[in-house]
Amino acid sequence: QVQVVESGGGLVQPGGSVRLSCVAFGFTFTGRPMWWYRAAPGKGREWVAVLLGNNQTNYADFVKGRFTASRTNSKYEVYLQMDSLEPEDTAVYYCQSRASGVDYWGRGTQVTVSS
Repeated sequence: QVQVVESGGGLVQPGGSVRLSCVAFGFTFTGRPMWWYRAAPGKGREWVAVLLGNNQTNYADFVKGRFTASRTNSKYEVYLQMDSLEPEDTAVYYCQSRASGVDYWGRGTQVTVSS
């Protein structure tokens, strides 16, 4: 059974940092692309970053070099290091992958950027 579980969110001050984690199991993890999305209050889900199977990473324009995605295949984990956070980054952050044509999503982890 495939499961995707995010963790690491919380309340952070503007300009601060937080590191999100996502563990995914039930499929072959190594080499599988993993995505990060977010959903701000009152807005739809938007793409944040992707870690491709070759460890290449791509980011949405709004990241502006502030976020870094990485993975540890031996732990079936991906991470999203978020620095220089802004109130506009307040959202539920989701991890997503695909296996056998099916998209798997975690329940998300809340990040609130506020003073």
